[in-house]
Amino acid sequence: QVQLVESGGGLVQDGGSLRLSCAASIPTFGTSGMGWFRQGPGKEREFVAAISSGGSATRYAESVKGRFSISRDNAKRSVYLQMNSLKPEDTAVYFCAARLSRTTSNLVSDFSSWGQGTQVTVSS
Repeated sequence: QVQLVESGGGLVQDGGSLRLSCAASIPTFGTSGMGWFRQGPGKEREFVAAISSGGSATRYAESVKGRFSISRDNAKRSVYLQMNSLKPEDTAVYFCAARLSRTTSNLVSDFSSWGQGTQVTVSS
């Protein structure tokens, strides 16, 4: 049963922008902290961004801070990742994830639900 579905990935040029969306069909979305992670070819899954249940708190990986922005719309049960000034090193499969706690986390182990990912490719 797929409960988190990412969309918005694609091919973009160096310096371009993309907005990823995650549609969550989980009843606890409004009380769940959410996160975005990514995994490049041959690499481990790494933290990108997280947002608290109410959207008031966010945190970012150092590598994307100032370029990416996470947001959410609890009425729509959706979370977004606006990616600007994309670099080739941002190329990866991006995953949306949910946790039971309200707070932000940068740990894979803290998230209990995961989407299947959407590919983002940044060309130079």
